[in-house]
Amino acid sequence: MGFAKRIFLFLVTNFLVIVTLSLVINLFHLGPFLTAHGINYQSLLIFCLIWGMGGAFISLALSRVMAKWLMGVKLVDPNSRDPETARLVSTVEKLCQTAGLHDIPEIGIYNSSDLNAFATGPTKRRSLIAVSSGLLHQMSQKELEGVLAHEIAHIVNGDMVTMTLLQGVVNAFVMFLARIFAYLLSNVGKSRSSSGGSSMSYFLLVFLFEMVFMLLGSIVIAFYSRAREFRADAGGAEFSSKDKMIAALQALSRAKPKAAPKAEPESLQAFKISTPNKMGIMRLFSTHPPLEERIARLQERV
Repeated sequence: MGFAKRIFLFLVTNFLVIVTLSLVINLFHLGPFLTAHGINYQSLLIFCLIWGMGGAFISLALSRVMAKWLMGVKLVDPNSRDPETARLVSTVEKLCQTAGLHDIPEIGIYNSSDLNAFATGPTKRRSLIAVSSGLLHQMSQKELEGVLAHEIAHIVNGDMVTMTLLQGVVNAFVMFLARIFAYLLSNVGKSRSSSGGSSMSYFLLVFLFEMVFMLLGSIVIAFYSRAREFRADAGGAEFSSKDKMIAALQALSRAKPKAAPKAEPESLQAFKISTPNKMGIMRLFSTHPPLEERIARLQERV
């Protein structure tokens, strides 16, 4: 995705957010009501878009640096003579060529016994692929190719940018709706003499509504993330082969990865090739479909 296309997508997304919220407000005739209670919802909407989208894109811009720091990723020397490192580099380079990715991502290794890998970065040119030491030591060449092809598919699909746009939209909605609901509940029916208590209740209600709406927004983000994983599996099968992609997922299924460390942010978990399966209602918040379901989808492909 070129720079001009990214800017266009960013502007279109912001425009659609403004239009959607404005339509909702007009549909329920909330405009005059909000104005009567001292809320300039147009200014509030712009404020929420700037902070919501801005925060998401700052996170994206720092994603490579944060991944290296939080996960302890060590970049590999492309000219290394170490057999395992050379195998990793040559496999990434071959798959990038097959995928039409002209700029080779940074390649790194982080110390973990889990079999896992992730891709991150703000652009295709500034992307990072990192694999765990456990994956590199234990996976066969066939399985390694499947894992790396999946991560390269994330980069080719521009998943980091689309996830950032979605997160920015959710942030904007959460901030806007939380402040609208909090303002109305803390001020309706209260006299001016109670402005101090009203101000305190407003901030408490903003915090409460942000928690509730962010929880609901997380379900939307997780739903998209699971769909994105199926697409990356399909891309991995195209860049390597269906058999290699299935073999990689089967190896991950046999390994039964442990729960991610508490210090690891959800943003990094979302871009790993697999995460522990969640049960019951918690599956709504899972960023990855069950490995068995992903394998079945690939087996159905012609």
